[in-house]
Amino acid sequence: MDRTVATADATLMDPESGAPPLDGLPRQRTTSRAAPSSAGVAPAPAPSSSAGVAPAPSSSAGPAPVPPSVARSASRRLPRLWLLLPSPRGTPFTFAYALVLVVTSLVAEYADPSFVHVLHQASSTDVAHLMRDPLLVLVASALWVAGGVTSPYALGFLLVLTALERRTGGRRTAGVFLLGHVLATLATEVPVGFAVLAGHLPDSSLHRLDYGISFGVAACVGALAGLLTPWLRCTIVVVFGGSLVADLVEFADPMTDWGHLTALSIGIGMWPVVRRWQRARTSGRPGAVAAPSGC
Repeated sequence: MDRTVATADATLMDPESGAPPLDGLPRQRTTSRAAPSSAGVAPAPAPSSSAGVAPAPSSSAGPAPVPPSVARSASRRLPRLWLLLPSPRGTPFTFAYALVLVVTSLVAEYADPSFVHVLHQASSTDVAHLMRDPLLVLVASALWVAGGVTSPYALGFLLVLTALERRTGGRRTAGVFLLGHVLATLATEVPVGFAVLAGHLPDSSLHRLDYGISFGVAACVGALAGLLTPWLRCTIVVVFGGSLVADLVEFADPMTDWGHLTALSIGIGMWPVVRRWQRARTSGRPGAVAAPSGC
């Protein structure tokens, strides 16, 4: 006798073979082949694209995560202001030198004025001291800040030497500073000595008080400008050089003003050297970029 398949069992036929389930066994249902539930919940209709507009993404997914590489590159573009100031590990020369200048500035501020005057005279790079103890006074004169720690050259010392040392290293920054300090001092004091010998200046000019860090800072400003972008380089040279020329035109202290211009010119003349130093310092670093030329 032919066996008929019940309607309830007809829906359970194997879709591949079309055979009914075996007798005497529970209904063979599989999750992958089960029909949609008839509990009254209809499946969500597929989004229509007849209008040519893609369906909006679900708002429950939240914002897309930012890749770590993009976050790191964005953080590198943000200015890190603490790098503008010296630190014991990053810029040891500038940091140690700044501490020395703070001590000498405190001595100049709070010590007895007569004692401070004696110290300044002993450290002066005038012609008389240069002829007697040139090495001593050339070093000692760079231990004082004319005008104290609130002077513009004190702020320039922190910012300029820190930036130059981070790009070239401590010993090279010290070399630029000392070269500008020594050569600008000799360039201003030696003519004074010859002018006194020729009778154009009085003998008192041989003891002209001369000390401070301004010549070294001016040389470092000129050297640092060669490592910056062209527009920033031109801005620094024009603005700083123009202020030095304006001071010279006022003729208030022509020897010192000539010394500042000489030191700035020394720093500008060292652009090829400091660029080689920067390339040598950054050659082993990933993403190192050579200083752009121009101006």
